[in-house]
Amino acid sequence: MTFSICVRERYEDEDGDEQTRYGVAVTTRLAGVGRLCPFASEHGAVATQSFVNVDLGKKGIEYLGDGLAVDDALEALLNADEGRTQRQLHGVGSNGTFTFSGAECKPWYGDLTGESFTVAGNLLTGEDVLTATADTYRDSRDEDRPLAERLADALAAGHAKGGDKREELRVQSAAVLVARTEDRPITPAYDNLRVDATETPIADLEETIELAAESYEQSLARYEEDYAEDDESGM
Repeated sequence: MTFSICVRERYEDEDGDEQTRYGVAVTTRLAGVGRLCPFASEHGAVATQSFVNVDLGKKGIEYLGDGLAVDDALEALLNADEGRTQRQLHGVGSNGTFTFSGAECKPWYGDLTGESFTVAGNLLTGEDVLTATADTYRDSRDEDRPLAERLADALAAGHAKGGDKREELRVQSAAVLVARTEDRPITPAYDNLRVDATETPIADLEETIELAAESYEQSLARYEEDYAEDDESGM
């Protein structure tokens, strides 16, 4: 019923220090996917889908925070899950990736792994949904645009190839979640956005990200000095 992408990117902040950002984006032909499937922290990103077990995402992120490798963390959780044959779970950690699609997921289903990213989906029109999602994200990695925006574009590419095959379901949803090791004066609102119920979730998500980016730039211009003074007074 869903397809999603999890990614890890290294980058330099404004001070030249190396940082890491993790992102996950997901869409489905049901309402409220953002409350169930995507999980991210400064330690990794995880997506849980196909007869969703939310604990796989919650505990997966907790285990990554405890220092476990992503494959060890998610494999351990699946081994303890009696419904694992119906689950789809994938994600990225600080130095690895993980994908799992249970044999009882609904066709078409599958997953793929790229350089520091994973993509997975079920109840899709076909494999090219995942391929288009992966290719679009891969081609965007050197672009100077927010990760959330690029992830939404990747979902749009997958959707254009057919996406979720249940065209009779009118209500859809989409979400994007980004976490990073870098501390910022103001956390960008576009790092955590959901469109919970609409007929055009990805287009609506892209528009919402654009507006949130505009709001973030306005906030920096207006309040950054105040935040800097707060930091200095707290030293």
